[in-house]
Amino acid sequence: MTASKAVRADPFEIGGHVVLPGQRDRFDMPAALLPTHTQLHIPLTVIHGLRKGPVLCLSAVVHGDELNGLEVIRRVLEKIDGPLQSGTVIAAPIVNVFGFIGQSRYMPDRRDLNRSFPGSRTGSLAARIADLFLRQIIARATHCIDIHTAAQDKRNLGQIRGDLRDPETLRLARAFGAPVMLQSGTRGGSMRSAAIKLGIKAVVYEAGEPLRFNEPEIKIGERGVLAVMRELGMRKVGPKIQPARSVLLEESSWIRARRGGLMRLSVDVGTVVEAKQRIGTISDPFGEESVSVRAPFRGIVIGKTNNPVVHGGDALVHVGKLGT
Repeated sequence: MTASKAVRADPFEIGGHVVLPGQRDRFDMPAALLPTHTQLHIPLTVIHGLRKGPVLCLSAVVHGDELNGLEVIRRVLEKIDGPLQSGTVIAAPIVNVFGFIGQSRYMPDRRDLNRSFPGSRTGSLAARIADLFLRQIIARATHCIDIHTAAQDKRNLGQIRGDLRDPETLRLARAFGAPVMLQSGTRGGSMRSAAIKLGIKAVVYEAGEPLRFNEPEIKIGERGVLAVMRELGMRKVGPKIQPARSVLLEESSWIRARRGGLMRLSVDVGTVVEAKQRIGTISDPFGEESVSVRAPFRGIVIGKTNNPVVHGGDALVHVGKLGT
C-alpha cells in the first residue's frame, strides 16, 4: 500500500476487545471451563497498525508439545517495539493450552486439534476449541502462518508448506526464506485447510523437534515472519534483507523400515542424497543380520526419526525430491 493511498485504520475488534490504531493489547480469550470450574484461556496479543492493511495471524502450539513456534512468536513480538506501518498482527502463541500444560500433542479427549477444524460449537472438546479459534481469530485474518514441529521422536528441517501454485502463497513462502518450500495439499481437519476455505492465504512453517527449543530453526522462523511482514507492507524497519535461497520441492516421500531392529542413520536433515544411496542400516541386536536403508531418488532430507528402535513400516527418513 503506497503512502498516497494509505487509509487510517479503524478500531480492530476481536474476541470482545477493541484495539485502537497504533496500539498493542495483550488479553486472554475464554476457551473452556475445566472440571474444577476454573476458566481456561487462550492468550492473544494484537498489534494494530496506524493504517489499513493485511491482517496476519501467527499461531503456534496447535499441538501442545510443539514449542519452537511459541519462541518464534515471542521473539517477533519482542522485535516489534513500535506501531506497525499498516495492517494488524494477531499472535496466538499457545492455541492448544490443554496440551501445552500437559506437554502432550493432543487434547484431553485424545483428539488432534489440527484434525478437528472447522470444528463445531456442540461437538467434542477439540471440535469446540477449533470452532472458537476459527470464528474468533482465523476468520479475522487475511494471511496466516501456522508454526509446527515434527511429531514425537522426529525432527524436521525448517520448511514452508503450502499451495505454492497459488501466486500469493508462493510470495509469502519466498519472502519467508526457509531452507525448503514444499508444495503441499491441504489435509482434512487442519487449521490451514479451514483457513483456505475462508479465502485466507495460509502457510505452515515446520521446523525442529517437539518439547525442545531448536535455536537454528527458531532463528529462521523469527527472521521469516519479520520478512513476510515487510513483504506485506506492514513493517519497514532497517534495510531490506535479501531472502535466503529456498529450495522448491514439488513432492516428497517417507522411507519406511522394511523390518524391525536397531537403525543407524548416516544422514541428517538438510543432507542431499542420491538415488539408491545407502543412508543407513537396520540391524538385529546381536550384530548377525542387517539391511540397508536407501534413498528412493535424488533429494534432500527434510525430516527424520531420532529413535533408533524401529518396527517394520515405521517412518524413518522424509526425502524431498530434487530435479535432475
